[in-house]
Amino acid sequence: MLVSPAVQENFDQAKSIVFMTGAGVSTLSDIPDYRSKNGVYQGLDLAPEYLLSDQAFAEIPEIQYQFMQENLYFPAAKPNVIHEKMAAFTQAGRGRIITQNIDDLDVAAGVKQDRLIRFHGSLYNLYVPKDGAKVTLAEYQKSLYRLSDHAKIRPDITFYGEQPKYIQEAISWVQQADLVVVVGTSFRVYPFAGLLAYAKPTAKLMAVNLTAIPVPGQVEQIAGDAGQFFEELVVKTTSK
Repeated sequence: MLVSPAVQENFDQAKSIVFMTGAGVSTLSDIPDYRSKNGVYQGLDLAPEYLLSDQAFAEIPEIQYQFMQENLYFPAAKPNVIHEKMAAFTQAGRGRIITQNIDDLDVAAGVKQDRLIRFHGSLYNLYVPKDGAKVTLAEYQKSLYRLSDHAKIRPDITFYGEQPKYIQEAISWVQQADLVVVVGTSFRVYPFAGLLAYAKPTAKLMAVNLTAIPVPGQVEQIAGDAGQFFEELVVKTTSK
């Protein structure tokens, strides 16, 4: 059992919960993560920090495009129990999500825009940097280039070398939380990992991950399957 009575009590009492999530949340939906032994970063000829960078978009866009099409896009994927339970907390007015994930499964689970920060953007928000015009996924799947003028298309995600757009908003959410729960992330990517430093001293801090992650000592680390944890977790509509 991963959800002890004390852990459940923390959730029951919290009025403002912030979930900070990573790729491990979506592996139950058959989307591979990045850095595990079966992750998409394994066996690459190019460093992922270059392959998924703004520099690569400028220098080797076709190679980058092919990699993203083959390894990042899973439009048929469905939300799993982790997405659904987190969504239930948001719908009860007690939860918000700051996610590194770019797969939009939180949206599919019913999380409203005012309860979600897509810290690294979305694969499904596509545009042409040349003029900002929006592009459909179907168009992008056919070609990296817009048919009319051969201008490059890209997803509105944070490439390596770029800064996330919503840092200040994310900091504000963490500062307001009385419970911060880190779920399914190696917690190695900054500035996302640095957000935890903004939690107020009275906030409860928790991490749910298959293995221990580099977080401050005051964080309660629960090593185990996040899917099992969220299966066990009970969502109460109001806090005490």
